[in-house]
Amino acid sequence: SDLPVSDVAGARVLLKLGDSVTTDHISPAGAIKADSPAGKYLTEHGVARKDFNSYGSRRGNHEVMIRGTFANIRLRNRLAEREGNWTVHHPLGAAMPFFDASEAYRAAGTPLVVLAGKMYGAGSSRDWAAKGPALLGVRAVVAESFERIHRSNLVEMGVLPLVFTGGQTADALGLTGREAVTLRGLASLAPRATVRVEARRADGTVVAFDALARVDNAQEVEFLRHGGILPYVLRGFLGARG
Repeated sequence: SDLPVSDVAGARVLLKLGDSVTTDHISPAGAIKADSPAGKYLTEHGVARKDFNSYGSRRGNHEVMIRGTFANIRLRNRLAEREGNWTVHHPLGAAMPFFDASEAYRAAGTPLVVLAGKMYGAGSSRDWAAKGPALLGVRAVVAESFERIHRSNLVEMGVLPLVFTGGQTADALGLTGREAVTLRGLASLAPRATVRVEARRADGTVVAFDALARVDNAQEVEFLRHGGILPYVLRGFLGARG
């Protein structure tokens, strides 16, 4: 294909997570709270609080759903002091909801990654568990292992699943989530290739390690190269017409 996957340079960590983070932690679910980014969005658009309803009832509205991604009250993002819809923007060091951080990073042209433990994406399959992070600007998830279906859902959304190798973990490597992360070797991505990850701390020191790209076959490489299954299908459709 003539579309190389570009290396991800200077990415920031949106979340640093432990083990068994489920699709219920990731996917927008439950009632929409007034003081949440989704609640504020609905208020700004003239929706009365009594009519907010649930994320499930607003599945067709990506503006609401993106604001509810990772907003589970029991989510424990180790970058933040408290549970729920919080992260810390770096290098600002300011605490803010995921969507607000995503918008600030997007404005600066900064890609995002997620660090996770074992069985990331466990639980029932939910399409928004992959779609939401992709829309927030997450380019890769580096985890100890992935739930099988969620891994393929990430690839179909153009998000690269990477697995720590050699028994390494984010904690064992001393990663705090405050580093700037560069992924090398994506331009020549092949199924189950090794990707070099370089995490640069504020003091300039670099932690470098190898991760396994869980892009398991040539078709998945193509999805990733096109930024997901939808752009892939659209490009094929437009190419066939041209």
